[in-house]
This record gives sequence, structure tokens and C-alpha cells, in this order.
Amino acid sequence: MNLTTIILAAGKGTRMRSQLPKVLHSIGSKPLLRHVYDLSIGLENNTIHIVIGHGSEQVKKTLADLPVNWIEQPQQLGTGHAVQQVSSQIDDNSMVLILYGDVPLLQAETLQLLLSETNEKTLALLTVNLVNPTGYGRIVRDDSGKVLRIVEEKDATEIEKKIAEGNTGILAMQGKALKKWLSQLNNNNAQGEYYLTDIIALAVADGFEIATCSPESEDEVLGVNDKLQLAHLERVYQLQQAQNLMRQGVTLRDPTRFDLRGLLEVGQDVEIDVNVIFEGENRLGNNVNIGANCSIKNATIGDNVIVLANCVIEDAVIGANSRIGPFARLRPETILATDTHIGNFVEIKKSIIGQGSKINHLSYIGDSLIGKKVNIGAGTITCNYDGANKFQTIIEDGAFIGSDTQLVAPVTIGKNATIGAGSTITKDTPDNQLTLSRSKQMSLESWQRPVKKEKL
Repeated sequence: MNLTTIILAAGKGTRMRSQLPKVLHSIGSKPLLRHVYDLSIGLENNTIHIVIGHGSEQVKKTLADLPVNWIEQPQQLGTGHAVQQVSSQIDDNSMVLILYGDVPLLQAETLQLLLSETNEKTLALLTVNLVNPTGYGRIVRDDSGKVLRIVEEKDATEIEKKIAEGNTGILAMQGKALKKWLSQLNNNNAQGEYYLTDIIALAVADGFEIATCSPESEDEVLGVNDKLQLAHLERVYQLQQAQNLMRQGVTLRDPTRFDLRGLLEVGQDVEIDVNVIFEGENRLGNNVNIGANCSIKNATIGDNVIVLANCVIEDAVIGANSRIGPFARLRPETILATDTHIGNFVEIKKSIIGQGSKINHLSYIGDSLIGKKVNIGAGTITCNYDGANKFQTIIEDGAFIGSDTQLVAPVTIGKNATIGAGSTITKDTPDNQLTLSRSKQMSLESWQRPVKKEKL
């Protein structure tokens, strides 16, 4: 049977205290609404409609790649009113699933269970038992346990407010029946809104069975209404990510201090220390060890690589058996061959570093092509920018660059060349020779060191 999913995403989110529409706030660097869409798209034979209102243009622009039917709700008059905007596009014979754009952690298994309870004479409803149900609509049942209706908290009696079973708002039913009930909704309630929950009583009156099921945890159906709830669900989500990686064999020194904001593919015997952040798409080989406080984005890291603490790596490739850091920065378009060493306070940008080469201390290497077994001393700078254009530095195999050297691009350092410490190199240097550039050392007898003037 065909499925129609309606995702309600029109709310302003006043309690977020933000100009950003609520459904565009992120968990794991992914908008709340995209979490819900990604879950929905995994369902078979599914047509997705997203109802938007507040900040609709911004929502559509941010998520322009989603192949969905965007539907405007110009006035936000309640959840029932929101679904009414889609009524004309619902096929009578389809099953309809109602989801919410600010409920990001719902699991596929829960949805499959809900849908399995749905048929032509059954409305399936997701409920949750709460320690504190304040703010939730309550599930009212008869003495035999059958669902009679849902009462919103503002309309509930004191007895009804003591009911612990809350409504998640997530439900599924036949399209023909839903359209009928939507046409019967009214706004005779404390908020003057058209409640989607009122269809439960209408379904009961029509002889429908109300089947209920529940999620594994309350967090799975928790909506985001303020920054406190957003932060809570971020940690829930990150712990889920961490647990998934540990099931794959990754050693996390502290799963509560780990963030994955994208995708991470891992080999065997990977170890990750605390406060490491992965963003984008990353791949780690076997026996990779990541030190504490590293930020890694869109990186491919080969087997047996050690990344020491406090490194920043972005859009880079690191070959096997290499050692990075501590406090190293690999910027976009950096490619390191195998067995390379990049040390503390070294920055590399748009450069290829050959096998076995070492840049161990306090250097900047940009727009460079560096051969095999090159040794670059502390304080070396490739001067690749003249204020308007970038130029390339080439250092051929086996070269040795002395400390505190400036290589003014474009320039080529020959094979097995040696550059004396403290040199400024502006011309190509020959193979197998020592090249240096220094002023003559002098000592001036008459020179006097400046002294600090006394204050009057």
C-alpha cells in the first residue's frame, strides 16, 4: 500500500528565542527537519509533504535539495489546521503518517511498529508513559483500556491531568477516514485552535479501533521547544553515535565526551581520546589513534596513523604510518604520503608531502610540492602569496631545509640540496649543493644598548 507522510514544520518556536526557524536548529550539525526527513525517506512507497509556515522561504532555501512537496500554512491555527492544508492531496486508499519536524530522534523500528498496527478500520497512535506529563495531551481510556479520546492539558480536568500516558502526536491511519475527520474539526477549545488530536474521538465514534504502541524511550519522541531541550537531545544523539561506534569495535576513552557531526567510517582497533569532534565525511583505517581535543573534518586517515592532541584537520588525506601533532593544522587540499611526520605548531595548506618527509616544528607550508625524505627545519616558511597571487614551492627528494628559512615562491629546491639555516631563498637551487643566503656577521664596538628612561 502507498504511504503518505505529512511532516508538520510550520511553528515559529518562540521559546527558542532565535530568528532561525525552529526546525532549522541542528542536532549533530543537521537541521531537526532533515533528521525527520531522513527517517521518512527510508519508508517504502512514500510520498512526503512538509507543511511550513514561519520562515518558510528560509526553510525551503536551506533544504532545497529535499524532493518533497512543500505546503504553506500562512496562518498557524493548530495541528489539525496544518494537516487540513494537505487534505486535497491525500489519496483515499493510502496510509497516512503524521510526523513533526521538531522531533528528531524517532527511530525507524518505532515507525515500522506503528505502521504495522494500521489498517482500514484501525488508527494507530504512538503514546508514551511519562514521569512528568506536564504539557502533553493525555490519553483517556475506558475501564477496559480502550482509547476514547485525547485531551489537551489546557482543556483537561484535574483528574485527567493525573494521567501519565501522554500523546506524542505521531499517528497513522487510512487517507479516506482522515480526510473525513479533518472536515469535522472545530476550534471550540481553550486555545481556539483546530486540534489534530480531536480525530481520535471522531474515529472512536465511527467504530474505529485505536491501537497504541510506545517508543523505547521518552527521548525518542521528545520535541524541541527551547535550547535546553535542544542541548539535551544533542547529548542523547551523540551518545547513540558513540555507542554505535563502540559496537563496531572503536575504543572511546569517554563516550560522553565525543561528537560526530556527520559520517565516520572506521577500521579495526581505532582509539579516540576525549573531546574529539568529527564533522562531514571521515574515514579512519586500522590501528588509528586520535588524541584528545582534535577537530577533524572530511579527512581520510590511513592505517597506523597517530594524531596527537589538539590537532585541526580539514579536507586532508593522511597516508599510513604517519604521525601528526600535537597542535598541528592540516588545511584543505593537504595530501600526506605514507610515513610522514608533521609536528607541533606546523600548518600545511594545499600541499603534497612525499613519503618519509618530516616537518616537525613551527613551520608554514602552503601551495607546495614536497618530495620523498625531505627534512624541513623549525621555523621554515613558504612565502607563497605576493599580496595578489599564489605561487608554488617545489622541494625535491632528499632536500634538507635548515631552520628559520624563507622560501619565496615560485622556487624549486633541487634534489638532495641543503639550505643553510636562516636563509631567504628567492631563486632555484641546484641538486646536491649547499645554498645559503646571509648577511656578513659584524660586531660594533661603539654600539650601546638602549636603557629604560626613568619616570619623572
